[in-house]
Amino acid sequence: MRILVTGGCGFTGFSLLRFFAEASAGIGTRHELIALDSLTRAGSEQNRQKLASYGVQFIHADLRSATDVDALPVVDWVIDAAACPSVMAGIDGRTSSRQLVEHNLLGTINLLEYCRRHRAGLVLLSTSRVYSIAELNRLPIEESDGAFCFSEQSAGDLSHVSSRGVTESFSVDPPVSLYGSTKRASEIMALEYGAAFDFPVWLNRCGLLAGAGQFGRPDQGIVSFWIHSWQSGRALKYIGYGGNGYQVRDCLHTEDLARLVQKQLTDLLSTERRIFNVSGGAGNSFSLKQLSDWCCQRFGDREVDAVQETRSFDIPWLILDSSPTIQAWDWSPQISRETIFEQIGDFAEQNPDWLSQIGS
Repeated sequence: MRILVTGGCGFTGFSLLRFFAEASAGIGTRHELIALDSLTRAGSEQNRQKLASYGVQFIHADLRSATDVDALPVVDWVIDAAACPSVMAGIDGRTSSRQLVEHNLLGTINLLEYCRRHRAGLVLLSTSRVYSIAELNRLPIEESDGAFCFSEQSAGDLSHVSSRGVTESFSVDPPVSLYGSTKRASEIMALEYGAAFDFPVWLNRCGLLAGAGQFGRPDQGIVSFWIHSWQSGRALKYIGYGGNGYQVRDCLHTEDLARLVQKQLTDLLSTERRIFNVSGGAGNSFSLKQLSDWCCQRFGDREVDAVQETRSFDIPWLILDSSPTIQAWDWSPQISRETIFEQIGDFAEQNPDWLSQIGS
């Protein structure tokens, strides 16, 4: 099987390629793996060099360029892991709104045209941030043990959400951020292309992906950024919702994501469902305050500043309910949040200047 991974030198793309290379070597049937990347992100060049040791072919290309995509070799599956992956993208001064749309939507359309021509399947890595910010902020929540939690007693007749998390049927009404809207638009276009031109499409709405070696920033890869910053003594802030750090997300190790994607490449389910939440779920959820408590035990105590102002794209609680994914694919997360934290902590101690190396 020939597999193309876009964003192949980013954290997620690299993690997928490494998993496939090691897994295929273990069973004696090596997939032909191709990594595509524009190498614009600091740290991606390091991953390019590592991929060579796994026998992965590298193609330097830009998905925004139709001619670059037209020149790609024929493959059986495309895994789209390329994106401007920050909810602040387009408004943070690092990328313009037009650049965000070109990267996240135009790039996907170019890939869909490629899949149409070659009848290649597509696995699109989408995001939990397609869910409505306004509706997430209206959810009944309460504080418990240094974290926000969903209040079942106050929920009334709310559907599509429970203490297990929000389901794929939760509102995707705007605003969802410019980033979230480009990913939602990409989802819609992928479904339309797959139906019109009869090639398989799977859409994975991923929660927080995490693991050692992630290119962490405050707006992306927060687990890695927080642990590395704590270990190296960098200033940290709790922003919004009282400045207590009670905001909650759930995390998923990229190896668990890779195990699911491996199933999706080989098992074409007879189902109309194409969109799946993919996350660590309630068992892998945590607040920033709880992550800080873990850092205190691992690296020692320190102060975290409090900022009262809540930004327009912030949310207090977002856990994904992955029940349909677990049922459909006989899959579940195997790597606990504690193991994820420990792996990142070990990496931080071994690479104390990591954030500087990746320009964070």
